Amino acid sequence: MPDISEITGAMAPTWCPGCGNYNMQKALAEVLAESGMRFEDYAMVWGIGCHGNGADFYRSQGFHGLHGRALPLATGIALTNPNLKVIVNMGDGDGYGIGGNHFIHSVRRNIDLVAIYHNNQIYGLTTGQASPTSEQFMKTPSTPGGVVEEPVNPVGVAIAQGATFVARGFAGDVEHLKDLYRQALAHEGFSLVDVYQPCVTWNKVNTFKWFRDRVYRLEELEGYDATSRTAAFEMSMSTFHELTCAPDECRIPIGVFYREADSFTYQDGLPQLDRPMWKHAEKPRDIAAILETY
Repeated sequence: MPDISEITGAMAPTWCPGCGNYNMQKALAEVLAESGMRFEDYAMVWGIGCHGNGADFYRSQGFHGLHGRALPLATGIALTNPNLKVIVNMGDGDGYGIGGNHFIHSVRRNIDLVAIYHNNQIYGLTTGQASPTSEQFMKTPSTPGGVVEEPVNPVGVAIAQGATFVARGFAGDVEHLKDLYRQALAHEGFSLVDVYQPCVTWNKVNTFKWFRDRVYRLEELEGYDATSRTAAFEMSMSTFHELTCAPDECRIPIGVFYREADSFTYQDGLPQLDRPMWKHAEKPRDIAAILETY
């Protein structure tokens, strides 16, 4: 089993003290270490945002992409080398805002990759503007009168669009988050893990305490069926709550909302992608003639 220092030994993290990203990194690094996967077995892709600094804090092969474009990059990697487990890290503004269209189409294609969203409900890197998941009526530098629209419901969108593994975690519950990561890595198909990751600098509403007073595990909910898409969608609608609601009035579920066994992936529909692209040629191709034209 790889030592965890082999995964996190690049640079020391520089997130704000207390940031939820620390626990997310701890959970993912520990799961990768225990999985037995080596450096050459997986690739990581990051978008733009506080989470994107993780490109410096993991020792892995991967790509730090443009704002909102992490999923297309990850798709390219997943399709050209099926031997890799591809893990994508995105923020709520990065992945659900400018990258929202990529999110929907990656879900419906059922690309075999793991999509981890660092959802702090704010634009943390650019001084706290409202993001697609900010609570309605929240006051921020970009919405001094309060957010007008309702927040995006990424769990509900993914379930409605046909996602085959949908989960939500909380950065304040590392052991539970690790279990979600394990299940996502084991799933074949698009695996969404949306993680509530409190921003201690700019989001003074949705704090660690705020979540601890409200979250509960779906696994402990008697009678809940994670194989029912209808039940999962109905459960996803409990995401919405008022900023001022008391803990006993708004309970927030975390855990696996939906899981589909033996799902048909995008890669399954393209049997020619059974091996890395570079292995398709019997011998290396001579591209000298092509290069001469340039």
